Amino acid sequence: MLIFNKKADLTAHLTAVRSQKTKIGFVPTMGALHQGHLSLIKESTKHNAITVVSIFVNPTQFNNAEDLTNYPRTLERDVEKISTLSDEIVIYAPAVEDIYEGDTKSTAFDYDGLEFQMEGAHRPGHFDGVGTIVKKLFEIVTPTNAYFGEKDFQQLQIIKKMTEKHKLPVTIHGCPIHREPNGLAMSSRNERLSEEARNEAALIYKTLKAAKIKFGKQTAKEVIAFVTKEFEKSPNFQLEYFEIADEATLLPCKRKSKTGKYRGFIAVFINNIRLIDNISLN
Repeated sequence: MLIFNKKADLTAHLTAVRSQKTKIGFVPTMGALHQGHLSLIKESTKHNAITVVSIFVNPTQFNNAEDLTNYPRTLERDVEKISTLSDEIVIYAPAVEDIYEGDTKSTAFDYDGLEFQMEGAHRPGHFDGVGTIVKKLFEIVTPTNAYFGEKDFQQLQIIKKMTEKHKLPVTIHGCPIHREPNGLAMSSRNERLSEEARNEAALIYKTLKAAKIKFGKQTAKEVIAFVTKEFEKSPNFQLEYFEIADEATLLPCKRKSKTGKYRGFIAVFINNIRLIDNISLN
């Protein structure tokens, strides 16, 4: 397995091995890999001659310094997990200096308003950081295809918009959410949960599934009120938001349309650990 820490070495390798028709798949991660990440890597290896996985905790997308400090860093274990899939996968695990070259700040992006909803409203500057790092990585790896999980559905839509607006020659693929046996969406942040908290966090997906059923008969406002009350009953949770939005525009659903595609988005804290999830309501 090839592991590169310098972008110059990675690009030299990719230049040497690719031909005009060689497809390169790319899976950008921040490490602490779980089965959801591995499923993205598997999808890439099915459809591309070369798969590159980046492992980089990007400082510019954290608006909370403590969150950045506490984010799990498990490079050795991550490499072991990737090696169980294939020895042919290329890993790019750079330092901050290699990516940002002494200028660790975000570029401002315009995502046609997608950035102002949900996560954007609660994490100022977050999506500028996301756009900055993803664009830099795309320019380094120059992939044919890139794979992202639907757990971060808003991020997926924003990356598609950024790719479109900057005319980047890469196809973005969204892949299904992977869940733990109790329904909790797999996330690197789950590493920080106690066993008790992880069990309690099953409430998130349980409530989302109930909201989906109710959305078939009730208004968006009524469903939001239901979800809010469910978390008010559970003192270990702090609900940051639950919103029902149009999948394409991410604008809040004020009145249901028969042709609309809607999704429920949630962010909650348990033991000061922030978890997000979403569910298609159609």
